[in-house]
Amino acid sequence: MVTDDNSNEEQESYENIENANVNKEVKFKKREFYNRDAPPGQPTFVSRARIPRGEQVLGVVLQRYGGAKMLVKCSDGKSRNCRVPGRMRRKLWLREGNTVLIEPWQFDKERGDIIFKYTPAEIEWLRRNGFLKGEVLGM
Repeated sequence: MVTDDNSNEEQESYENIENANVNKEVKFKKREFYNRDAPPGQPTFVSRARIPRGEQVLGVVLQRYGGAKMLVKCSDGKSRNCRVPGRMRRKLWLREGNTVLIEPWQFDKERGDIIFKYTPAEIEWLRRNGFLKGEVLGM
């Protein structure tokens, strides 16, 4: 008889566990955003954007070489071999066609560092304010 009571208790505990799992609702976080052009948290309108200072120039990524190196067509008419500095490698993800801000090297003007990537809203602001001309960048 003792074993019969234990088996009933075990069976009841298994049923309770199964019922708890069945009644438990699984809630998934719904993705609210699927558009690539304007990621969440990015404003569609900007009041100002980072502008080139000193020797900095605007450019468009033409080709990725691999690693952190890429070919960039700059607004001064030159094509430069540019790299993403180590402190920005994990933060700054670039693709072909992205508009970027370039800091040419002091000792080699054919190379440079990519220091900033512009969002589509910032690119529009640059065009409206005359910093970015489509003919210069081949757009």
